[in-house]
Amino acid sequence: MVKAPIIQKKHLPVELVYYEEFSRIDEAYYREKQVQGWSRKKKEALIKNRPDNLHLLSVCQNITHSKNKK
Repeated sequence: MVKAPIIQKKHLPVELVYYEEFSRIDEAYYREKQVQGWSRKKKEALIKNRPDNLHLLSVCQNITHSKNKK
C-alpha cells in the first residue's frame, strides 16, 4: 500500500475536471505554467468548455490598469 503525503491526505478525494494531451513533455509543462497563472474565473471557463469566455476574462483585472481608473 502506498501512503499519500500529508498534504494530499487533507484534500482527498480529488476529482479530475480537465485535461489535455501533448506529444511532448515541454509543451505540457509550458501549458501547465500558463494555466497556473490564470484567474479562477478563467480556469472555470476552460473547465466548462467555454472558450469564448477566455478572451473576455483575459483582460487585465489590476486596479492600477488604465482601463480600471476612473
